[in-house]
Amino acid sequence: MLLLGLIAALTAWFYRDTVMAQATAGTAYGARVACSCRFVGGRNLKDCEKDFEPGMALVSLSEDEGEKSVTASVPLLASQTATYREGYGCVLEKWDE
Repeated sequence: MLLLGLIAALTAWFYRDTVMAQATAGTAYGARVACSCRFVGGRNLKDCEKDFEPGMALVSLSEDEGEKSVTASVPLLASQTATYREGYGCVLEKWDE
């Protein structure tokens, strides 16, 4: 059992950059698509999840109605926010690389 845990930990460490990049890309895509769906299309946030690509089951959404923004997150890995701006649509907030 200890050996299995060690193998899993080494595998996770080896693929950490790939996993983080995919989580960041997935949350950025999810935030942008869901923000447009919600604040441009006028649909409710739960309905916007239908627009996700296959494989995005770990991405969860939350909205801030007052700020007109949607945040997409993958627990413990990544989180991105898109905000609706008049004349521009939904724009991703700047993040640190």
